Amino acid sequence: MVSQKYEDAVEDRRARLLAAAAVTLGRLSDVLTPLGEMFAAQGHQLYLVGGSVRDAVLGRLGTDLDFTTDARPEVVQGILRGWADQMWDTGGLAFGTVSGAKDGQQIEITTFRSDSYDRVSRNPEVTFGDTLEGDLVRRDFTVNAMAVRIGGDGNLEFVDPLNGLDALLAGVLDTPAAPEDSFDDDPLRMLRAARFVAQLGFELAPRVRAAMTAMAGEIDRITAERIHTELDKLIGGQYPTEGIDVMCETGLAARVLPEIPAMQLEIDEHHQHKDVYQHSLTVLRQAIDQEEGDPDLVLRWAALLHDIGKPPTKRNEPGGGVSFHHHEVVGAKMVRKRLRALKYPKQFTEDVARLVYLHLRFHGYNKGQWTDSAVRRYVTDGAELLPRLHKLVRADCTTRNKRRAAQLQATYDDLEVRIARLQEAEDLARVRPDLDGNAIMELLGLPPGPQVGRAWRYLKELRLDRGPMTAEEAEQALVEWWNAGAP
Repeated sequence: MVSQKYEDAVEDRRARLLAAAAVTLGRLSDVLTPLGEMFAAQGHQLYLVGGSVRDAVLGRLGTDLDFTTDARPEVVQGILRGWADQMWDTGGLAFGTVSGAKDGQQIEITTFRSDSYDRVSRNPEVTFGDTLEGDLVRRDFTVNAMAVRIGGDGNLEFVDPLNGLDALLAGVLDTPAAPEDSFDDDPLRMLRAARFVAQLGFELAPRVRAAMTAMAGEIDRITAERIHTELDKLIGGQYPTEGIDVMCETGLAARVLPEIPAMQLEIDEHHQHKDVYQHSLTVLRQAIDQEEGDPDLVLRWAALLHDIGKPPTKRNEPGGGVSFHHHEVVGAKMVRKRLRALKYPKQFTEDVARLVYLHLRFHGYNKGQWTDSAVRRYVTDGAELLPRLHKLVRADCTTRNKRRAAQLQATYDDLEVRIARLQEAEDLARVRPDLDGNAIMELLGLPPGPQVGRAWRYLKELRLDRGPMTAEEAEQALVEWWNAGAP
């Protein structure tokens, strides 16, 4: 039986959250009050709704404001016209949504909906509704089905017919209707559930988890572009490892990111190795700890995927050891294949794959035994990704042996000192041959063509090996290479 003391504590927290939300929304009175007045003057209702209310209650409201109304889209357009700083149509008008901006706030106003779905795609048959309750019950989760009535007198009234605030207080994600119906209507909601776990730190209601597990295959109805958008929001959340766990435990990851659950390698008593999946989640957390501002999605994806090449390269060695030779090479190829399938931009894909490919390079440094040439190559290969590579390599140290961990960090400290010293002396960020293409053609008497490119690459390799050279030294080395029968 719940004690009176506990109930009082819950009510107190509820009151404090609503009071804080009222203060947050009060700061937007210059937008909300006239908007409410204009709708009331036309005889229509206006509600702030969905994630905007949820985030106001949580104290994390941004600049996107979502509203719902009984007014039809053409009426909403008429109300906003002349008041909004700008209005636009991104295709939402067909779904009853009018978009605009006012005083730095992005505004979306959608007519009450009571859609039905064909349950083959995720495209609804748009039907306008007549009540707020009917609109709220079709939403994905109860924490997103709270509303605030914007009165014509500037008053704000909290409306919560589906007990979304109770769910928020409990930190639970539940659906307004049966989760099976909700996910059948729109399977993307399953991935959104994992995303909200990652963003808010909430837990899934048991019936939601059960439905996701039973219906994971329905996510195949969703386009790659929509999936990748949700994955980025998940991995960019405050608790991404919890969201990834939900995906793996329910079977969603096996459909959209099968390389992740594949890292859950079985450990037998004869061939011991680190749990690659848990290690990767730890690396992700440790990479996040090094961020200096907004979430770095390139770094986070590289941290999560850096060891996906281990399962296909695993070999049991004599004596009980396990090896994963060249897993960084295989992993980089797997990253490219998966991110391309998810329609990620080319540069983003290449950056993540490059970090995965380079993440093991440091382990050849040992006790500072690299030559200056090797350090230059490390910097050149990392190029603009070098700051992220530093963070990834440091995050990849997950040993519980404190002495070993301290030794690895000290060794990387030494490498960074050497990099800084060489960068100061040689400007490693812009390592180029000591002769340009025109000088090469003039010296060797060559016309433009592939031979000039080969000579240029030879000089760059020489520059990495020796460091800066004078023009005379570069010319002499190039002539000797050419006369020796350069390829």
